[in-house]
Amino acid sequence: MKKIALNTLAFGMSLALAGTAFASEFTNMDPVTLRLAHVVNEQDGFQIAAVKFQDLVAKRTEGAVSIEIYPNASLGDERTLLEGMQIGTVDMGVITNGPVANFVEEMAVFELPFLFPSPQAAYKVLDGPIGQELLDKLSEVNLKGLAYAERGFRNLTNSERPINTPEDLEGLRIRVMENPVYVDTFRELGANAIPMAWTEALTAMQQGTIDGQENPVNVINSFKLNETQDYMTLSRHTYAPAIFVMGMPAWNKLPDAAQDVLAKAAQEAAEYERKVNAEMESGQLAELREAGMQINDTPDMEAFQAAVAPIYEKYGEKFGDYLPRIQEALK
Repeated sequence: MKKIALNTLAFGMSLALAGTAFASEFTNMDPVTLRLAHVVNEQDGFQIAAVKFQDLVAKRTEGAVSIEIYPNASLGDERTLLEGMQIGTVDMGVITNGPVANFVEEMAVFELPFLFPSPQAAYKVLDGPIGQELLDKLSEVNLKGLAYAERGFRNLTNSERPINTPEDLEGLRIRVMENPVYVDTFRELGANAIPMAWTEALTAMQQGTIDGQENPVNVINSFKLNETQDYMTLSRHTYAPAIFVMGMPAWNKLPDAAQDVLAKAAQEAAEYERKVNAEMESGQLAELREAGMQINDTPDMEAFQAAVAPIYEKYGEKFGDYLPRIQEALK
């Protein structure tokens, strides 16, 4: 009995020492506050991811690293945020993949239409070697990619008419992200693709200077786009990741232990946000229907896929070997 008691005491002491060692990694660290920005509102998945990340980081660094969240484009649009991260005026953000691809072109491979058949297929690629390689490439432009959250599968809305085939898009002024793959995709579909920042798009829809836009259900719902957009088509034409990204100036100031916490917390927060998005979508669609939005659940997907075939011809080799590697990984 004495031997068991001694062993138990030794085990307890080792746990206490391990806890002390973990805490000591941050005990002597000067407190750091990081400003995390995004461009959407507090009801959006980006905010959900940011708050989860904030909580994880605070707990795991014993408060040595704290995260301040700036939603609603209060520090600028996504391109402005990324440029701020590069020079150190913004620390980090949750940023839609499309604008990130303007800094590392290969990231736009994920924007190819109808590339991923399901969220699970996307996660397999993003969380695997291909996704990590592309995150690592951001260091070439003074950014640090931490993890992939999600914007989600994107869908069409407009204020003019129901959309069932690409022909129905003819002549409509559709806002797209400031990314050439999106612009070319919607031009192939027959729309007048207008690239602009999201903050500008909201005003343009209210003023009627554009007819529609494309975004996941969570964005359409959280921004109450039913107030300016009467029709939605569940085209699910593109799966859009979002990236927990940090500026290298802020990243390089952190000790290794803090960097490790941030990387792991970003991945956990990203996976949490994906789960919440999936759980919320059916309710969001019901809310939009109840608000009077006409939703087409069954557009002619074959017609849409056929219409964007030239995008693969144009961009197939532009992203190096990433497209064939993704296609192989999805088999």
